[in-house]
Amino acid sequence: MLDRRHLLIGAAAAALAPSALNAQVLTDEQRSALKASSSDPTLAPDLLLPERDLAWWRDAKFGVFVHWGLYAIPARGEWYMNNEKVSPEAYAKLAAEFNPHHYDPVSWAKLAKTAGARYMVLTARHHDGFALWNSPASYGHFDAMHSAAHRDLVAPFVSAVRGQGLRVGLYYSPLDWRFPAYFHPKELPENAALFKRQTYAQVEELMRRYGRIDILWWDGGWLAHRGTDADAAWFWEPDKLNSMVRRYQPKIVINPRSGWQGDNDVEEGGAPIKGPIRARPWEKTFSINNGAWGYTPEDSVLSTDQVVRHLVDAIVRNGNVLANVGPDREGVIPPKQTETLKGVGLWLKRHGRAVYGTRPGPLQPVDGVYGMTTAGDSAFVHIVGWPADALSLPPLPRTVVSARNLSGEVVNWTADAKGHTLSVPPSSRGSAVTVIELRLAPAAT
Repeated sequence: MLDRRHLLIGAAAAALAPSALNAQVLTDEQRSALKASSSDPTLAPDLLLPERDLAWWRDAKFGVFVHWGLYAIPARGEWYMNNEKVSPEAYAKLAAEFNPHHYDPVSWAKLAKTAGARYMVLTARHHDGFALWNSPASYGHFDAMHSAAHRDLVAPFVSAVRGQGLRVGLYYSPLDWRFPAYFHPKELPENAALFKRQTYAQVEELMRRYGRIDILWWDGGWLAHRGTDADAAWFWEPDKLNSMVRRYQPKIVINPRSGWQGDNDVEEGGAPIKGPIRARPWEKTFSINNGAWGYTPEDSVLSTDQVVRHLVDAIVRNGNVLANVGPDREGVIPPKQTETLKGVGLWLKRHGRAVYGTRPGPLQPVDGVYGMTTAGDSAFVHIVGWPADALSLPPLPRTVVSARNLSGEVVNWTADAKGHTLSVPPSSRGSAVTVIELRLAPAAT
């Protein structure tokens, strides 16, 4: 994942200097003309999916993210190359060790399905530049086919996820630590042109080769539009990049991290989710292993209750959750992360009707207390913190006919002009959340 700007400028520049000289050079006049002729590439509203094509994603609510690549070998996280200042040449040697004998994407997909996930996203290429597929466009043949694995690792993932009835997502980071021009396209035009060609060509490979892809999860490109990096936006042309994606995958859900606004927003990290219902669909993504997104020892792993709490806090605010796991160098998802996901699946088996296919509201959430989702004639109250023996709600737009605890216990409830009061014995409250279904009278016609 990308949450800081630390680039291997010197090492990467040295590594790419010979080939960069052969790349197309943009003159100052060409750059100025391109920048002046371009409309705001971060908006491009014509690229947005219509609601009917985004509805499945909004209904799905929960997905599993997989961060996996060469960085699983040193086992110090996906930022190993950058954080430990490993040169591109030294890092590339890891490819000769990358031969995951126990890579079984069917088992991954089955775990995601057991967890109650409706989609799964794989890091096809992270910031280190190593591609998990056979990528002719990869600079220096830095891909799985030219590693010890000698095979495409994306194709079996796509097949396995589809085989379990889940939606398929691929992550791609335009940022490549081997190319210093990512943040400095004006200063390093030859390197930038080479870098840009690789990105467009690799994304085209992913969009054309594997049949229907449901999600394109960008990472990295969004920083080019912020602060001192704003000059990179016109060079990057995210509107053109995503237009190409739409040409091959018309109904794909695209996130905003290429610089274009995207079909949904993204919030990264494990910070608590707060505030009112958000206007745009969005996704909370975090790693179940607190140490990193890529593989590290499982010293601090989120519990099932912690993941469920994130999920509930997201869905009552118009969001989804994408929970990450980091398989080891052999392709095995570690046991503690596996158990957490299985626990989430057990919770969703009982409470799924309050999650899948719902929309937030009708009441605004109260931080640390409750939020609501709605589907048909049911409104679900997700109580994450009981303020006292009972919870008081303001009036609802529709009359409440009955109330029940989704865990099966009786709910004591009353209604008056001030609203509704709900009470559940402490022994019948969930460890992470208590979900009460309110059956509503038919809406007036």
